[in-house]
Amino acid sequence: MDGRNGPGNPYELTDDTPVYVISVAAQLSGLHPQTLRQYDRLGLVSPDRTPGRGRRYSARDIQLLREVQRLSQDAGINLAGIKRIIELENQVAALQAKVAELQQALEGAAVAMRQREAQVHASYRRDLVPYQDVRHSSAIVVWRPDRRR
Repeated sequence: MDGRNGPGNPYELTDDTPVYVISVAAQLSGLHPQTLRQYDRLGLVSPDRTPGRGRRYSARDIQLLREVQRLSQDAGINLAGIKRIIELENQVAALQAKVAELQQALEGAAVAMRQREAQVHASYRRDLVPYQDVRHSSAIVVWRPDRRR
C-alpha cells in the first residue's frame, strides 16, 4: 500500500482504493488492456501493484483513463501532451492544497495574535493617565481672562 487510502478505516473503499484488475479496468474505461499497459509504461496512469506485481486500478485511475482517452480521441492531443497536462493538473492541485493549508495557518496565527493582543490590553493599569509633555507641543493656546469680576 502507498498510503493513498488515508488514515481512516483500512477496509473503507474510497476513490483511491486499488481494487480493479486490468481486465475490469479496461472494460470500465472502454480501452484495451494492452493500452492500459502502455499508459502505465508511459507514466500516464500508474496503478498500484500487488505483491505479485499485478496491476490494481482505483476508481480515480479509471476516471483518469477515460480523460486520457477523451483528450487523445476528441481533442487530438498526443500522449506526451496528455502526460504534461496531467502533470500540470497534479501540480495545480498540490499548490491549491498548499494555499489552503497556508490560509488555515494564517487564520490560526491571526486568531492567536488577536487573543494575545487582548491579553496585553487587559493587563493595562486603568488608574494611570498618560503624561504629555507640553514643552514640546506645537499647539497654540489663547488665554482670555475672565472679565466678569
